[in-house]
Amino acid sequence: MAGDDEDTRPHAPRRVVLVTGASSGIGAATAERFAADGWIVHATARRADRLDALAADTGCVVHAVDVRDAAAMTALVDAIGPIDVLVNNAGLGRMDGTLAGSSLDDIVASVDTNVTAVLVVTAAVLRGMTERGSGHVVNIGSMAGLYPLAAASYGATKGAIHRLSTNLRLELRGTGVRVTEICPGRVQSEFYDVAITDPTRRAVTKDSGVDEVTAAEVADAIAYAVGVPAHVNINRIELQPTGQTYGGSQFDAASGEASP
Repeated sequence: MAGDDEDTRPHAPRRVVLVTGASSGIGAATAERFAADGWIVHATARRADRLDALAADTGCVVHAVDVRDAAAMTALVDAIGPIDVLVNNAGLGRMDGTLAGSSLDDIVASVDTNVTAVLVVTAAVLRGMTERGSGHVVNIGSMAGLYPLAAASYGATKGAIHRLSTNLRLELRGTGVRVTEICPGRVQSEFYDVAITDPTRRAVTKDSGVDEVTAAEVADAIAYAVGVPAHVNINRIELQPTGQTYGGSQFDAASGEASP
């Protein structure tokens, strides 16, 4: 017989979140935040050593898999079982030059990672979410997907994530599944270490001169969007350093023409 002080009330099951690209930056910070909030966190990335350290620090369940491996990611979703929240964070940028100067490998890698993999994983997770009538897809987009920037290839892939997010909201109406797009500006992360190979240009680009948003602050925004009541959908969050903004006129000195 249970003692007088023993709580015999049934407890709600712990919720499950799948975070892709969790070996560093926003992905790692998001996994840490959800683990601290008591979630069962499944974290994926390619770098097994980074994932092992994350697991040791947070208790996350880690999976060393390339998000571009469609068969492996689909099998992983099936093996995990019911997933309450998917955070599509895995992504990369190639910013060594213009689109005209990009290699075929760089273009394919960007599209496969930033777009195709997101579609594949989201489709796999949504099957269970729509059957259960609940769930939340959080897509990590970018301000580059919303505003003109001199990063045509990267901006195009993040623009696709923006349109995916808005269209999914319409497609999933009546299912109880929520969709949120998180669009950061400059974030303290390893992004430019991968995006730019030239060390001099990388150093100049990384030195923004402003207090940049931290990965943990982006994770806070994700947690906020997920944590609001189920009848509320946070469609999109744009966040950037106070010292950063977008837009303004562009002037071509050679032609003497200005664009609004």
